[in-house]
Amino acid sequence: MTLIRARLRHLTPGQALLIYYAFAILLGGTLLSTPLASTGSPLSFLDALFTATSAQCVTGLAVVDTGTRLSLFGQVIVLLLIQTGGLGITTFSVYLFSYLGSGFSLHSRKLIEETLLPCPYASINELIRGIFILTFAIEGIGTLLLSIRLVPQLGWAMGLYSALFHSISAFCNAGFSLFPDSVIGFRGDPLVNLTLMFLIIAGGLGFLVLQEVLGMTRRTKGHRRRLSLHSRLVLVTTLILTLGGALLLWLIEVPSELHHLSPAEGFWTMLFQSVSARTAGFNSLDLNLLATPSLFLLIVLMFIGASPGSCGGGIKTTSLALLFAILKSRLRGENHTNIFRRTIPEELTTRVLTLVLLSILVCGIAIFALLAVQTYGLPASASRGSLLAYSFEAVSAFATVGLSLGVTSSLLPAGKLIIIGLMFIGRVGILTLAFAFAQRSRRASVVYSQEQIMIG
Repeated sequence: MTLIRARLRHLTPGQALLIYYAFAILLGGTLLSTPLASTGSPLSFLDALFTATSAQCVTGLAVVDTGTRLSLFGQVIVLLLIQTGGLGITTFSVYLFSYLGSGFSLHSRKLIEETLLPCPYASINELIRGIFILTFAIEGIGTLLLSIRLVPQLGWAMGLYSALFHSISAFCNAGFSLFPDSVIGFRGDPLVNLTLMFLIIAGGLGFLVLQEVLGMTRRTKGHRRRLSLHSRLVLVTTLILTLGGALLLWLIEVPSELHHLSPAEGFWTMLFQSVSARTAGFNSLDLNLLATPSLFLLIVLMFIGASPGSCGGGIKTTSLALLFAILKSRLRGENHTNIFRRTIPEELTTRVLTLVLLSILVCGIAIFALLAVQTYGLPASASRGSLLAYSFEAVSAFATVGLSLGVTSSLLPAGKLIIIGLMFIGRVGILTLAFAFAQRSRRASVVYSQEQIMIG
């Protein structure tokens, strides 16, 4: 144990984080491949590994039905992976420094603050305790609300268990469900819909934003606390994306899929799907029935994802807000970026542009590879319709969403490996890159004579 701890001391935080997630996935995959985890024949190791990766990376894509194919033991393993995966991205990296060293060095603390926190925090341990307390409190409230509907249907034991499972899955933005049709059967149930949307949004806002919002009710030295720039950006962008996405989906689908529903019920359904598309993965209607523009809009919402420091994935809401702010400032001929009467550091704008470009590049390569693998040898007429389905699948995996057009179960072994890689990169990749770049020593770059090129 001493030797292992000594070796771990020499790892960078990014390497340690990768090892943590890889170990949890391998352990979960091994347990899920045992006969105890299945109701019938044991899962193949690849299917078990896929399920464990999807759970640990809080994605929700599934090659087998969780409620019927997995036993109670298997479902509990999935639930534990979801909970540790949702909390791990924020808490593990902090506790890692505390475990491997005596306290936090100035460099380690700065690294945590730049990667996880929008502003310096008084006590890291206090932050972590607050995250756990807030998480379990919200999941407990969600369990109680969902049990009101599920206990009468399933009985006390199964109803409470199902309520707990879906509450944790929703708050961690995982999208795993014990029902074969996700939550389509509860599409017209206001209690279930409102509870799930509350859990999804709370888990996608980020722990620090939630703490700031709750802190608004308290006064400090006679003055009410103000929200930080980060929290204001997150809340405004989330509101615009949620309501704007729901309105666009409703307008597109009114003539077709929603014509048999009342306007209120139709918008209610689209609102749930707009919320869920931002990394949650639950669906209250068959996505294959939606029009192509609606599916493209869902891809955009998935790619944007949730907010920094949350259980969700994607490029994050703050990145989108900064992109528009950068575009606005450059079109005005300004060399700096302002938001809400605050100037954004130039280093941060560069990181945002790098993050978005890398994300587009990774998704593009993955879509090409997935199409090459899945459509190899098929006639051209049969493969052309696959572009949308596999693009949807790839973005859903990268953004750790879990929505699918039904191609997950038909993935070939190579296709499953591509999706596993995307889910892993989408969950830990950006944080790992931040750690790696922060650890790397900066060398003075050579500056050559300037020369113009044509653009646009």
